[in-house]
Amino acid sequence: MAPEPPLLTMSGITKSFPGVRALDGVDLDVQAGEVHCLLGQNGAGKSTLIKVLAGAHQPDDGVISWRGEPVTLRSPIAAMRLGIATIYQELDLVEHLSVAENVHLGHEPTAAGFVVRRRSARASTARLLKRLGHAEIEPGRLVGELSAAQQQIVSMARALSHDVRLIVMDEPSAALDPDEVDNLFRIVGDLTADGVAVVYISHRLEEIRRIGDRVTVLKDGRAVAGGLPAKTTPTSEVVALMTGRNVEYVFPDRRTAVPEGTPVLEVRGLARDGEFEPLDLIVHPGEIVGLAGLVGSGRSEILETIYGARKPSAGQVSVDGRPLKTGSVRAAVRAGLGLAPEERKAQALLMLESVTRNVSVSSMSRFSRGGWLDRGAERGAARAATRELSLRPDNPAVPVRTLSGGNQQKAVLARWLLRGCRVLLLDEPTRGVDVGARAELYAVIRRLADEGLAVLLVSSEVPEVLGLADRVLVLREGRVVHTAPARELDEHRVLDLVMEGSPAT
Repeated sequence: MAPEPPLLTMSGITKSFPGVRALDGVDLDVQAGEVHCLLGQNGAGKSTLIKVLAGAHQPDDGVISWRGEPVTLRSPIAAMRLGIATIYQELDLVEHLSVAENVHLGHEPTAAGFVVRRRSARASTARLLKRLGHAEIEPGRLVGELSAAQQQIVSMARALSHDVRLIVMDEPSAALDPDEVDNLFRIVGDLTADGVAVVYISHRLEEIRRIGDRVTVLKDGRAVAGGLPAKTTPTSEVVALMTGRNVEYVFPDRRTAVPEGTPVLEVRGLARDGEFEPLDLIVHPGEIVGLAGLVGSGRSEILETIYGARKPSAGQVSVDGRPLKTGSVRAAVRAGLGLAPEERKAQALLMLESVTRNVSVSSMSRFSRGGWLDRGAERGAARAATRELSLRPDNPAVPVRTLSGGNQQKAVLARWLLRGCRVLLLDEPTRGVDVGARAELYAVIRRLADEGLAVLLVSSEVPEVLGLADRVLVLREGRVVHTAPARELDEHRVLDLVMEGSPAT
């Protein structure tokens, strides 16, 4: 008896864009009921490959087979009808529609062929959310009111609302806390037990080892390894395949002595009702202070309140001893604060504009001459700032949307370098950034601090906080429960502190 063919086979897939060969003969096979992990640095071709699989891009060459039969995926609808659903890292939900409307968008239950059965849609959505372990999400609630983690669950419910046989998950854990990740892995286990295949993309290699069955590694648009056992392939081998060189997860050396003297950033009694309790913190020039805590602990809200994007209910922020007007981004920027937010594409970058404009946007007054913009001066200043951070490609004229995640983050940092900021607020600085680019960003952040910048850092990855920061504040439910030099903490101690019910000592 002949063996069953793979559920999905992609053979010799090529795809080119103007000036770029994104995929160069990629092969991928996925078995029913397995978790097949797709790894590679930013720019390796992962996003292009899954868009070909989703029907969003048409390959220039190659064959796609489904259950042994060649198929043509001419559109996302064609892929979905076949049983292929894709959950992108940048969720494509409609914020002003309800949860139920998003889940059933494009295939609403109808009566008489045209009247939408809203009650049926809500009931079906409630069943899907219960299956996903999130019965508390109201089907009638607007998606725009949900947290990032809840929106991720809604996207999964939408995928499961079809007769899906293969789900592509692109960085699904990026916005989830450890408990949510455990729930995600439970869901994936339930799906694969039912014979559903999962293509799982993540930069977190520990997740791959935990959840994956096999691994395919992409580099420069080619599959450099396929079908590796996820649980037994050494991490060093995977990293070497991804980067073409051996990369150790080493953080830059931190200062041997914590800077003293007058703090550049001083926060006293800062609070926002319902988000975080009054807290005090100081950051000296040349010091990196980290905020560690679970999603929902108030980390991002603290940064945004310091930056003036949220108005505090109490407290004061001072820079170089001068109090700032609270709730004013303009006052914060003028005082020397710069923010690299968690959602850089939505909150920091002008995706259709050039790198030059993204870098110069907060310093435009420098390039105005009698009401006219001196574009030459703007380009020169942007180029100097991006070269200082080794941004690639070395061409500030390219659209920022064409850059990898790591280089997009460098563009945000270059903006604040050009502005001459004194305090840099970093919210998830390496989210969606590949292994090799992370090491570069770590070195950049440490160098900026060594040159006298004060840095306040938020990250969901405890090793990142401990590896970069000089001093760490641990948050739980909006309250600082512990403060210590980073060298006195380890990952287990921090996780004990942030988990509910742990002693706040």
